[in-house]
Amino acid sequence: MSAADVVRTVHDAAAFGRVAVMYGGSSSEREVSLRSGGAVLAALREAGVDAAAWDPAEHRFADFLAAGFDRVWIALHGPGGEDGTLQGALEWAGIPYTGSGVMASALAMDKVRSKMLFSAAGLATPPWRTVRSEAGLEAALAALDLPLIVKPAGQGSSVGMRRVESPAELAAAWAAAADYDDEVIVEEWVDGEEFTVAVLQGAALPSIRIETPRVFYDYAAKYESGDTRYHCPGTDEPALEQDLHRQALAAFRALGCSGWGRVDFMVGADRAPQLLEINTVPGMTGQSLVPMAAAGADIDFSTLCWRILETSMAELPAVEIRRSVNGA
Repeated sequence: MSAADVVRTVHDAAAFGRVAVMYGGSSSEREVSLRSGGAVLAALREAGVDAAAWDPAEHRFADFLAAGFDRVWIALHGPGGEDGTLQGALEWAGIPYTGSGVMASALAMDKVRSKMLFSAAGLATPPWRTVRSEAGLEAALAALDLPLIVKPAGQGSSVGMRRVESPAELAAAWAAAADYDDEVIVEEWVDGEEFTVAVLQGAALPSIRIETPRVFYDYAAKYESGDTRYHCPGTDEPALEQDLHRQALAAFRALGCSGWGRVDFMVGADRAPQLLEINTVPGMTGQSLVPMAAAGADIDFSTLCWRILETSMAELPAVEIRRSVNGA
């Protein structure tokens, strides 16, 4: 509900009113959401915010409307919380919330439409095909070069994703992804380094480069493995860091995102970033990337949660800000 290029500054916790931290939910990312929301709730309370937990999987929306909350810190990952559904309900009820609005949330969750918009905006993204049935796999193989990455079009946290090395592996990978979504993306694998750039109140934070011994940065590497390594800033190449910042902000504009989020890239040998996706409600666990990037910009976790909550304050005067933390 906040514009992408403004800061809404709050100095008094009482100005936020009564805040619901919505987390849990019923998506495949429920467990991660519970961890994210619990961390956010503790940080807000420590900062003096009148915050309370609310799990929509355990309570009716009508009960939420009757509970008298003034705004919502959305910590729900995946469908039902990150895809515009909740945002639309809150818009209808007139309750402010953190992060991107209805359209941007829906587009970012939909990897097919978001990739179309990235391409239309001139942003590089790996070649892909959408496959809605097993009959479409042969055409995808004919159009794309192996290896491939196969993923559901509307999931997060790498749920349902598999790498495909040979044509014989594609049908099983497609079926695994199709268990989660009617649309499946078959995309050319980019051999290189994975980067992510967090965006907070219109500014790009320092990049993070991710190293994992697993085939790719999957669910286990994100939340379960102790072997994943993170480097922040992700590169000592000023031109690449600036390019990552520029493209992250351009991707946000292409989808109409606002408030906060995270933009994921692959960078191959040519050092040209390939845009993968935007996460409009990224994780906020002890292993999550946005808190790491914030720490790299000298923003502690409590301040980060506060500043994200500020994105719900659409009624306050706006102040223009720099486009990235290093002035790029």
